[in-house]
Parts: sequence; C-alpha cells; structure tokens
Amino acid sequence: MTQLINTPSSVPAVNVSASTGFLEAVGVSQWFSGRKVLERCSLRMEPGQVTALIGPSGCGKSTFLRGLNRMHEMVPGAEIGGSIMLDGVDIYGTEIAPSDVRSRIGMVFQKPNPFPAMSISENVLAGLMLTGRSARGHADLVEECLRRAGLWDEVKDRLNDGGMSLSGGQQQRLCIARSLAVKPKVLLMDEPCSALDPISTRVIEETIKVLREDVTVVIVTHNMQQAQRVSDECAFFMIESMGSPGRIVESGPTEKLFSAPDDPRTMDYVTGRFG
Repeated sequence: MTQLINTPSSVPAVNVSASTGFLEAVGVSQWFSGRKVLERCSLRMEPGQVTALIGPSGCGKSTFLRGLNRMHEMVPGAEIGGSIMLDGVDIYGTEIAPSDVRSRIGMVFQKPNPFPAMSISENVLAGLMLTGRSARGHADLVEECLRRAGLWDEVKDRLNDGGMSLSGGQQQRLCIARSLAVKPKVLLMDEPCSALDPISTRVIEETIKVLREDVTVVIVTHNMQQAQRVSDECAFFMIESMGSPGRIVESGPTEKLFSAPDDPRTMDYVTGRFG
C-alpha cells in the first residue's frame, strides 16, 4: 500500500508527454483514513477514445478519477495501491512531480470554476502561469484552445471581459480551454454537464467528440444516455453492500455494455432496474 500524503513538491519533473496518452490503471485500491473505498480496479483508457465511468452514487467513480492525476493524495489520510501508468510511466513514481503529472493529465470539474479576478483570455492562460511559464504573447494559443473548446465564436470580441460574465455552459467550456492550454495528453471530466441545461450539455458533448481526436478523455457521468452518446468504452462501478469498497464489475466497448453485457448487474443498471 502506497502512502500518498506529504509528497515533496520539489521532485524534479520528467518528460511524460512525448508519446500517446495511453493511461492504464492496474490493481488500484484506494483508502481514506484507513477505510478502503476502492478494491483492485484495473482499466485501460486508450488514446483517441472517450472512456465513461458509470455506476450508482458512492461507488468510487470520482475517487478513481481523482487518483488518475494524483489529486487523491491532496486529501489528508489518503492512500493508494497498485499502479497508474501514462505511456508506460508510473505517475506515482518518485521521479515525477505531481505538478508535472497534472499538466499532462488535466481535470474538468462538475461545477465550472473560472478564476473570478481574471479575464476570459487570462483564464485560458492561467495554467501556464501556474506552471511558471510566461502568459505573454499567446494570443494564438488563446484562440486555439477556445476553438477546440467550442467557445471562440461566442467570446472572440470580449476576451477582456471577466470569466464570470459567461453563462454556466460557457464557463465550463472556458475551463476546458484552460485545461487544454498546457497541452495535456489526457483530460479527466467529473460530471461536467450535471449542472448545465440541455443545450449547453449538447455543446459540451460535441466538444468532447472533437477533443478525442488528439486527447484521451475519461468522463464520470450518471447520465446513461450521455455515456452512450459520447463514449467509446465504459467501465461499470458498483459496491456489493453498504460500507464495502467499490469495484469495476465490467468494462469494455460502450455498445456491448449497453446491449449485451457479460454481468447481469450491468444490464440491470444501464436499463434502470436499480441505481
């Protein structure tokens, strides 16, 4: 079992960005203050694909997602076992700085969180500043990221307006653009549409389909229709009983999990018989 708290921030960074964005979890278990919340989860998240994590509330989907870019260790008392590999490199290896991992494996949260004191343009470049790089002279990057996030046409004439002046759906796409500015190989998304209206949700889903052309996407969603619409692969999480750790019951192509899963519990969940 690997202790994750108090990781030194001075660990030198290594190059994990040179290859494809293939992310693999092998036998991952996770704990909070000694209580096991996930049991030996293994999952391949292939480059150029969208992998959806589905399952009832409280079964460990978001916990697993946060472990994929070392956010799990930010919680006091958090521990993890097993390994998580990005292009064959263990992201929990002592030679890799957490900040380097998080620049290669970005995160978009459930609630949009643009920086309120920054303009739209400054929000896009915030990741560069946080990693110690200059944000000057990056107008082309701002446009590129906003285009990839499906937001450019809506904000190109108001880049100096505050990020909080945007609608909820626009704010979420701004957060996606901010994550893209540091050129991640993988983008993690924790229920990114749960607080959005149907129109904004559709735009975000179309953005995800475009992003998967060059970014590996892993998304947590409770919306079974959304999982079917946007994902290539699915992993179904559940707990056996109250207080037991979450597990991956089944994973594979989305079409198969929704039409002919191997485990009857998967069919019961995706057809709404429970959860």
